[in-house]
Amino acid sequence: MAHLKTRFIFNPRSGHNARNPYLLARTRAFIAEHSLEATVVLTERPRHATDLARQAVEEGCERVVAIGGDGTLNEVAAALVGTPAALGLIPCGSGNGLGRHLGIPGPGQGAFRTLLAGRVRAIDTGLANGHPFFNAMGVGFDADLSARFNQLERRGLRAYATTTLGMIFSYQPERYTIRSDDARVESRAFIVAVANSDQYGNDCYIAPGASVDDGLLDLTVLRPGSLLRALPLLPRLFLGRLDGTGSVARLRAERFTIERTRPGLLHTDGETHDSGAVIEVSVLPRSLRVMVPDGK
Repeated sequence: MAHLKTRFIFNPRSGHNARNPYLLARTRAFIAEHSLEATVVLTERPRHATDLARQAVEEGCERVVAIGGDGTLNEVAAALVGTPAALGLIPCGSGNGLGRHLGIPGPGQGAFRTLLAGRVRAIDTGLANGHPFFNAMGVGFDADLSARFNQLERRGLRAYATTTLGMIFSYQPERYTIRSDDARVESRAFIVAVANSDQYGNDCYIAPGASVDDGLLDLTVLRPGSLLRALPLLPRLFLGRLDGTGSVARLRAERFTIERTRPGLLHTDGETHDSGAVIEVSVLPRSLRVMVPDGK
């Protein structure tokens, strides 16, 4: 990596980064220690990381490193899809779903070492009405939860759990029609999630068995039910055992059409967007190059 032109993109508003400003100094020290041909730039506004990453590619950077959470990852990776540049990741967010799936450790646990000793792996990109995602997208409760969570000043697992409990009993599930090339599901649903990796983050497995480089996406429908039916799903989410219950439907395909009764929100890697009633989801196989630990 020492001779590869590299751009580090640092989000100072990402939860971990805002609480631990030493990480910016650690990044600059890492560059100096290993005599890297690298520079550091800071994001200043939403979607700025995409502009910075696109500029890095135009300037010939072969590595573009996102330092932040899933939102920063999404913004940086969006500019790298289909390019020769490889994404590096220093995961500093609340969930770090893709980083956990790929075995990329956090800062202070080997993330910087992965940039030196890791390998490049090509992974799939998902598209939801044109919005790229690399970990998961969703509609329903988790999209509304993402919108609420993104407004919080302090994030983390505790804040996520508290926000979830504050919304879960008042949320009104919608009816969905979901089609793939060879399947159709019609159901009221609490959540409809389409995953590239196997988890949302924090080891919460919304799509057990999913692979980021198989050219397929994994769709999970969580049907509404009574509190007594819903509670057993919580440990199953964290144990990776969603299959085998009537409250869950699973599909795997290259593309899906999700129809709901009215327009609303969708999220891609936790970032929310206004969307119409019909959502087209598809995959771009092995379209993003990512630095991962050797052996992953």
